[in-house]
Amino acid sequence: MSHEYITVAPSELHSVIYNRYKEGFNYLLDITAIDYTEHIDSHDEDYAVVYIIRHKDFKLHVVIKTYLPTLEIDTITDIFSGANWLEREVYDQYGIKFINHPNLRRVLNHKEFVGHPLRKSYPITKGQLLYEVDDLIDEMNNRLLSKEVVCSLEDGSFSDCNKDLMFLNLGPSHPASHGTIRTYVALDGETIEAAVSEIGYLHRGFEKSCENHTYNQIVPYTDRLNYCSAISNNIAFVKTVEDMLGVTLSERAQAIRVMLLELSRIEDHVVCLAAVLVDMGGLTNYWYMYNPREDIYDLLSKLTGARLTNSFMRVGGMANDLYDGFEEELKEVIKKVQYGVQETLALIKHNRIFHDRTQNVGVINAQDAINASMTGPNLRASGVSFDMRKDTPYYGYEKYEFDVIVGSVGDVYDRVMVRFGEIDESIKIIDQVMQNLPDGEVNIKDASITLPSKEAVYTTIEGAMNQFKLTYEGVKVPSKEYYGSIEATNGELGFFIVSDGSGTPYKVKVKAPSFTAMSAYPQMVEGSQLADAILTLGSLNIIAGEMDR
Repeated sequence: MSHEYITVAPSELHSVIYNRYKEGFNYLLDITAIDYTEHIDSHDEDYAVVYIIRHKDFKLHVVIKTYLPTLEIDTITDIFSGANWLEREVYDQYGIKFINHPNLRRVLNHKEFVGHPLRKSYPITKGQLLYEVDDLIDEMNNRLLSKEVVCSLEDGSFSDCNKDLMFLNLGPSHPASHGTIRTYVALDGETIEAAVSEIGYLHRGFEKSCENHTYNQIVPYTDRLNYCSAISNNIAFVKTVEDMLGVTLSERAQAIRVMLLELSRIEDHVVCLAAVLVDMGGLTNYWYMYNPREDIYDLLSKLTGARLTNSFMRVGGMANDLYDGFEEELKEVIKKVQYGVQETLALIKHNRIFHDRTQNVGVINAQDAINASMTGPNLRASGVSFDMRKDTPYYGYEKYEFDVIVGSVGDVYDRVMVRFGEIDESIKIIDQVMQNLPDGEVNIKDASITLPSKEAVYTTIEGAMNQFKLTYEGVKVPSKEYYGSIEATNGELGFFIVSDGSGTPYKVKVKAPSFTAMSAYPQMVEGSQLADAILTLGSLNIIAGEMDR
């Protein structure tokens, strides 16, 4: 993957990003900050803001960094709508203000939270209670004013401009909200005139915890991001660390990772599709789609020792090789997945109710989807053919024959059918992997990275010392800043890692596909019927653990 790292002055940042936008860097991946107050390299400024932007050909990305003499910088929400929540996250976690941001308020932590948890000075064990729930009225009023649905009067009150609006909370205490998500809507009859969302407060402080654990100790934490396809998170993280180390896995290890990535994609998609269909009232479809996932669970449990959060990957390889008989059992699981998909499609493909409930509902076109930083199936459903497995291939994906499934309208129907199509393509890839699975080891032979065999640990002093040092000190990663990513189930899942040369990362930032998809959701449902908002949310496949981290 081609990339460029540049540093600019704060006064030049907005113009540099705008010029890059005009040059074709029109896809904002992520925004984060770095607190350098405890870094081994001295900096005149304590904080920097980092922007990761991809070119429209989806092959190049640029990392733009600016050091801050004061804790404020111009917003880029006028260039990228997807910057809205990303800047709010940086403000929330680091206290950096974005000048002229339209709604600079906390997005991960609650409104009574004191301090900024990703600053190095913030104690990791400190907890804070929320006593008063945010009513979101201020945010709703701003949204109504921007849409000219209500009018501000001279006395500071609001007029409904001849519309009798009713305000309603969708979630969080409802299974159709898919987590602790709450969407506050202004209704004109059954039509949503305006909507604002909050993602709840499930936060485990993933990124803060990473600063206090070795690289391999972080792997189980990655499972809890998108827990519907845990191994994908494992692979995205360890691959980034391996890239920083300059490590190349064996062909067998790469092939197994590809197979597990595609199996995880299937595992995740069947959950999403089952949930959307049950939200629509199709319980029979739900069981056809969900039961094969249990079979995938059983297979992964036998391989990894865990059903949901597998923690299978390691820096430099994986916990163990495939067991005897794995291929035959995998074939049986795939057959059950195919049967479930076929039966479900037979029920919905020509079903008028399904078509009426999904077509031209929750529409986001290609230009808006890119500007909102959407990714994965949600972006491809809008007609954008971006898939990292094709555009920036890794692990030998260029050797496998498969199609990128693309929609045209960007509605609920497209998002559902793209995922059905991707299940078929993942099965094709798995078949090709297993037919041509290379022999060899699954872990690299490097004592500074991979653990020694148990035999060496128990019979030699060198093996015992090697095990102790790798466990206690961790894998030593060269001092650098690096962004790496893969095509996970929900799209580009990336990690921006800052290493200070020790066995523990100085900083880890997750580029989470669900976060930016959720930020686009409120405007997607405006103008829709109330019931359509439920299906739109389900079709985005929002995963709470990945979104709120």
